[in-house]
Amino acid sequence: MVEAATLVGLLLALAGPSLIALLGRGSYTLGSLLLGQALLAGLAAAVIAIVLLWEEQPLSSIGLRPPGWSTLAWGAGMAAFFILLLGPLLLRLPGWLGLAGFAPTLARLSSLPLWYLVLAVLVGGVVEEILYRGYALERLGVLLGSPWLAGLIVVLLFGLAHIPLWGIGPALTTTISGGALTLFFLWHGDLLANIVAHVAPDFAGLVLHPLLRALKRQA
Repeated sequence: MVEAATLVGLLLALAGPSLIALLGRGSYTLGSLLLGQALLAGLAAAVIAIVLLWEEQPLSSIGLRPPGWSTLAWGAGMAAFFILLLGPLLLRLPGWLGLAGFAPTLARLSSLPLWYLVLAVLVGGVVEEILYRGYALERLGVLLGSPWLAGLIVVLLFGLAHIPLWGIGPALTTTISGGALTLFFLWHGDLLANIVAHVAPDFAGLVLHPLLRALKRQA
């Protein structure tokens, strides 16, 4: 029997990001985008509260443990894999399939302040790892008796949550990268390492690369 606390936590973790994305679809004003980030952060806070206060479980039950050298090493290694190997391939995947890529949304995001992009990268990476890999993957794995089936469900819903903002092509690539993050977490179980591996490539793609390109144009 599914405990009420876990059921509520799973609903928040798996359905919450998609609902927020749908509500904010097509709106690129700074105020609406900040509201979306606040709602995402609220989801993570609510899930953590459920773990600690309702389920009465430690944060280690969702992979949050004190960091060690291995956290940085695994996180940095996985981030390098995304940035140097998987990322460049995934950027080309939508075009290979005849789908729209990242360019339309990146063009709209380029008009936003740099500080907002940094905030969005941090909130997105931390919150998505807490909700999908930390909470949903762990709890579904126990409920279904199979971490692999749980991982498949989490990866598919993770990809679907990115369609409203990015479109089908980029969401497909996100599904693949989400699969890699899910396998990484199933193997290593360190959520902080996953957060590093998630945030670093997003920062490189959404903040650092456009910034360097703008500075190059100015020079």
